[in-house]
Amino acid sequence: MTAAESKYLYPGMLFAEPGDYSVTTVLGSCVSVCLWDPSARAGGMNHYLLPLWNGDGLRTPKYGNIAIPLLVEKLLQAGCLKANLKAKVFGGASVLESTSGLLNVGERNIHFAESALEEARIPIIGKDVGGTTGRKLMFVTGTGDVYVRKLNKK
Repeated sequence: MTAAESKYLYPGMLFAEPGDYSVTTVLGSCVSVCLWDPSARAGGMNHYLLPLWNGDGLRTPKYGNIAIPLLVEKLLQAGCLKANLKAKVFGGASVLESTSGLLNVGERNIHFAESALEEARIPIIGKDVGGTTGRKLMFVTGTGDVYVRKLNKK
């Protein structure tokens, strides 16, 4: 088996290509959804900043309601079957002490991911969400494994 090619996922981006990749990102209040098809042994990941695009500006995957359906679409194009997809959800931390209630972007991002995946009938088989510290993720697309490291608060 060859070593996985490494990719870094910046905020507002997604990655879904056939092959064996190691995809890394760093999350605070943002959320990443990792989708994996065990039969195709392929997967992808997004990194979105806000739950909903309001129609202003560009339609980009920095919004959950764009990033999640687009990730599913790209994986289907890469040969995955929607019925086989499994999800893991990460991030959504409250990294700023003052955020709470309706302004808590992290909680809204988590809620959106869970709702969107339930609506798409994609089971969530793992998650590490919420809290007050950021996370560094590494998703191995060929195996579906996700490695999480909590980041220390300064």
